[in-house]
Amino acid sequence: MNPRVLVCGVDEAGRGPLAGPVFAAAVILDAGRPIAGIADSKKLAPARREALAREIRSHALAWSVASASVEEIDTLNILQASLLAMRRAVEKLTMTPQQVLVDGLHCPRVSVPVRAVVRGDATVTAIAAASILAKVARDEAMLVLHRELPQYGFDRHKGYPTRAHLEALRAHGVSVVHRRSFEPVRVVLGREGRMP
Repeated sequence: MNPRVLVCGVDEAGRGPLAGPVFAAAVILDAGRPIAGIADSKKLAPARREALAREIRSHALAWSVASASVEEIDTLNILQASLLAMRRAVEKLTMTPQQVLVDGLHCPRVSVPVRAVVRGDATVTAIAAASILAKVARDEAMLVLHRELPQYGFDRHKGYPTRAHLEALRAHGVSVVHRRSFEPVRVVLGREGRMP
């Protein structure tokens, strides 16, 4: 890849959880300021992720984070909401990349050339950097939701369908931040006699 071409890596965090927004990040790294240790966010301990996120935010040529809301997830579906968050992240960048590389199989609609890279978070450093920023931003958002709704334990599972989360969902019902289009949430809504 030509190092003079401004490449933006894009990834999302939060497609699988039952609650909270989906986040995406876009990162244009500075080839002259490499950052050691960037890897797929799922392979990094939380403290390491947060340290790397700080480095990425201070060393990258440009970066941005965006999200799509629970309402958008339920209206559009999770894939389309993820692509919307990705598009928002690219559009928020302070400089325009010449190419956008996205983790996975699907590309958001953006005004510059875009390519999907399967396992991109493991093979493209800019995508891995984006995965770190998206994950850290989403985890922070889930901690805010935990303070508002502590009974669900979002600080521990971040909205993923763990046993503890499913038990809390059954015990306390569906909150405003739960994704009504997701099957386990729909089941609880049906039990409560509420339409999804």
